[in-house]
Amino acid sequence: MRKPLVAGNWKMYKTPKETEEFLKAFLPFVQNNEIAEIAICPPYTSLYIAHQQIKDTSIKLGAQDVHWEDEGAFTGKISCKMLRDSGCHYVIIGHSEQRTYFYETDETVNKKIKKVLSNHLVPILCVGETLEQRNQNQQKEIVKMQIEKAFQTIKDIGETVIAYEPVWAIGTGINATPEQAQEMHNFIRSLIQSLFNQEVAEKIRIIYGGSLKPENAKEIFSQKDIDGGLVGGASLKPDSFYKIIQSVI
Repeated sequence: MRKPLVAGNWKMYKTPKETEEFLKAFLPFVQNNEIAEIAICPPYTSLYIAHQQIKDTSIKLGAQDVHWEDEGAFTGKISCKMLRDSGCHYVIIGHSEQRTYFYETDETVNKKIKKVLSNHLVPILCVGETLEQRNQNQQKEIVKMQIEKAFQTIKDIGETVIAYEPVWAIGTGINATPEQAQEMHNFIRSLIQSLFNQEVAEKIRIIYGGSLKPENAKEIFSQKDIDGGLVGGASLKPDSFYKIIQSVI
């Protein structure tokens, strides 16, 4: 049985003080949580304060990106060792905003996954198609290519999580239907089986990342192959994030 994962991706929101205030309000909601695994992925500047507040809870800490080198002259980047020492468990890799605005490629995604796995961290690999690609019925072709290249020459993906994020449903107000989301999650699971084996496919968690809100989470999470969500804007408020967590079946 796959335990659902609900991870909050805070993007470029919240100062350390705001992070502290959020967690003081949020932690009482989930102190007896047994519904799902919960993770928060704040900005780098908030990792330390977040870790201090959640280290004695079941909540996991994640980062929003990482570099594939251990150290070096890479201004503005952060390494796995830095993240691990900051208390991180998860690392988001290949988010659509990284691919769109910051020159992330399938090759750099592959490098990052290899480095994250070798440092005993857990990748949350983001894949998904644009609206133009979906309109041309290329969504499966695009996602297949992204996953195959992400896992190229990797034999053991460990506890890697895959987040399917239809790019056309992020911050647009357009939502994928539960049926559309399930179809793609099922396709991804079958793809993992073909790349690795049935055991890996049954074990891997595939979560949904397209404008999840308290209003649509329950129906999305009720789908057979959807194991939780990567939540953006709705994870920035304690009450809305908790309502989404409660929606996990």
